[in-house]
Amino acid sequence: MKRAFVIGALLVVLTLSLGGSVASKGTDNGATYEQLRLFTEVLSIVQNQYVDEVPPKELIYSAIKGTLRGLDPHSSFLDPENYREMQVETSGSFGGLGIEITLKDDVLTVVSPIEGTPAHRAGLQTGDRIIKIDGLSTKDMQLSDAVKRMRGKPGTKVTITVVREGWAEAKDFDITREQIRVQSVRSHDLGGGIAYVKLRQFQEQTPGDLSGTLEKAAKNGMKALLLDLRNNPGGLLTAAVEVTEEFIDDGKLVVYTEGRVRNQNMRFTAHAKKSYPTLPMVVLVNQGSASASEIVAGALQDWKRAIVLGTQTFGKGSVQTIIPLSDGSGLRLTTAKYFTPNGRSIHGKGITPDIVVELPKEPKEAAARQPSLDPLEDLKKDIQVQRAIDVIKTMRIIEQQRPAQSPQVQVRPQ
Repeated sequence: MKRAFVIGALLVVLTLSLGGSVASKGTDNGATYEQLRLFTEVLSIVQNQYVDEVPPKELIYSAIKGTLRGLDPHSSFLDPENYREMQVETSGSFGGLGIEITLKDDVLTVVSPIEGTPAHRAGLQTGDRIIKIDGLSTKDMQLSDAVKRMRGKPGTKVTITVVREGWAEAKDFDITREQIRVQSVRSHDLGGGIAYVKLRQFQEQTPGDLSGTLEKAAKNGMKALLLDLRNNPGGLLTAAVEVTEEFIDDGKLVVYTEGRVRNQNMRFTAHAKKSYPTLPMVVLVNQGSASASEIVAGALQDWKRAIVLGTQTFGKGSVQTIIPLSDGSGLRLTTAKYFTPNGRSIHGKGITPDIVVELPKEPKEAAARQPSLDPLEDLKKDIQVQRAIDVIKTMRIIEQQRPAQSPQVQVRPQ
């Protein structure tokens, strides 16, 4: 059976060939079968005595959904239609709003609006709590159901009711769906040999796009890199590993996972053919940096390869396995947690920046509502970017003062 590992806030998958299921040593099969007898007893009573007749499949699906809902916010049952929908996530093109969501404290929560999409232009922000979709309460709504309701034919509208910290009451956002095509890598020359690269998501094409961008920047005289992972909600684990290995030496650990079943315990190391292991770097993160973004930032931080600057990251550090079922449906089950090279668990905690730089709330909100037509002008006004440039300049000054044989410069705040 093939299963797919998911680390993004939504259903973004990495397919791996794995062995069959392994029963937990601690499982009491006798107790399990005894409880199954109780389940079948209740099922029989509902089928025969409930006021309305309910198809058996609907009852079973509802029971499975209830079971998974009680585990954690990220485990869920995917009916055949939702399972098919899940498979479009890695393509970088889909119809919808351009918003990454998760369940946080059992509330549908925005991880990040994707830059340049309808959700971003409408002004949705990281941390917004979605309480209604087209007037329907999201209380007890599964993540997959919420995604399905927000997707739709381009040109159609959806109303999202949002609660935000500091607001006295909820607010409706009327958003028109579009065909979402996400360009995962964007870059600018900041002058003085400093290259700026923003990763919006970790998709299949992201490592190749980044490699080409870095090669072009190197030819143009790149001396240092500002890697922006802010509001990047994650994506493919393989993409995160391949991005990281551009900047660390071959053979170094990027991330590892641990679960109850042996085949969930994996180690991912760098296997770089072309890389930049000595390039001075600053990595920008914020609350919208999740999952794959946290893997990259955590690995570079642990190996002392980059200064991480910004605000605390989201804290999405669990691995979901997508397991196809016999009737075309699927199971999205949390099977492991991932850890940085130094053994740090990100789940529920996030990555703490080396240098904390908060953004003023008002300029951030204005930028979300009215994106500038000149990205370089926005970067010049960006307090975190400007602070990062100052850090890079300091790193380069220290590098110039080091002995010539020094292989690379490491500047770590105390």
